[in-house]
Amino acid sequence: MAFADLADKVLAGKRLTFAQLQELYAHHDLTELGALADLVRTRKHPEPVVTYVLGRNVNYTNVCWVQCKFCNFCRSRGSEEAYVLSEEALFAKVAEMVAAGGTELLMQGGLNPELDLEYFENLLRRLKARFPIHVHSLSATEVLYLSRLSRLPVSETLSRLHAAGLDSLPGAGAEILVDRVRQQLSPRKERTEEWLEVHRQAHRLGMDTTATMMYGSVETLADRVEHLLRIRELQDESLAEGGGRFLAFIPWSFQPVGTELQRRGSFRGDKSSGYGYLRTVAVSRLALDNVANLQASWVTQGAKVAQLSLKFGVNDFGSTMMEENVVSQAGARFSTSPQEIEHLIRAAGYAPRVRNTKYDLLEPVPGSP
Repeated sequence: MAFADLADKVLAGKRLTFAQLQELYAHHDLTELGALADLVRTRKHPEPVVTYVLGRNVNYTNVCWVQCKFCNFCRSRGSEEAYVLSEEALFAKVAEMVAAGGTELLMQGGLNPELDLEYFENLLRRLKARFPIHVHSLSATEVLYLSRLSRLPVSETLSRLHAAGLDSLPGAGAEILVDRVRQQLSPRKERTEEWLEVHRQAHRLGMDTTATMMYGSVETLADRVEHLLRIRELQDESLAEGGGRFLAFIPWSFQPVGTELQRRGSFRGDKSSGYGYLRTVAVSRLALDNVANLQASWVTQGAKVAQLSLKFGVNDFGSTMMEENVVSQAGARFSTSPQEIEHLIRAAGYAPRVRNTKYDLLEPVPGSP
């Protein structure tokens, strides 16, 4: 189909097919693609507002046996660089976040066999007893590992974590939801259906989650489109059941420094391409007609490209994070602050608003920008 025909279909509110999304990904005019995605974004979010959340990212351990070929963060047990954060150190980080007005704790780490389900239940209970925070933590990969360590179904593992204080799940571990790609990137990790099943079970418990896509490693453009459609399909199912759902989608570019893929020279090289990122977020906005929010990835693309993405379908600037230890190990060196986020949002022509994890708008914290 010609681009004009595809645009007419979008304007009519009709769902795009796999083949049509592939055509959009290959469309030569990025500005046309961005304008179409911006139109969809404006329909979903007519108020000229861009949101962000005051939160902190804490990596509680870097011990992991999976050895994904795209990762330069995790270490093996016994490594001089291996660590597990003490509860005192973790709580100090959370206290610092709360003092700064933060509401969201994103806590993730490696698959450390010394940390079992009971460890996380106890940790979550103590966190929630001490701090008024939303715990948006533990990837599907971590939940599956805890399920296997405990010899419990995923549904029961999630139920116990939820009862202990886990409020929602982040979308980490998705990479590309195509088994051929996952086998190349991380042969010891869960398959596509397993990742989706964790989020399906979380939604059935009433827990909201997010979804991500790490692009630019070994996948094709068709693989990226398949990934988007797997998210869209599960969101259809979850919305029909009336429980939790995917709150947002976050695409981010593979960071190669120090990874096995870099050593082999076997990745596609989209890391530094703002052009490729803007194309990806635009197609994501057009594909995911049932996911309300599209989040910028300033941590991999930098603040200026993230600002540009606000005209390519993105309506949320993500988290302030306060620290980042995973993709920074693989070459990303971007950082920002609430003040810079608000400046960038205003300069793009929008009003900045602080939100919580559920995308409820919050009143400004006294003394905030």
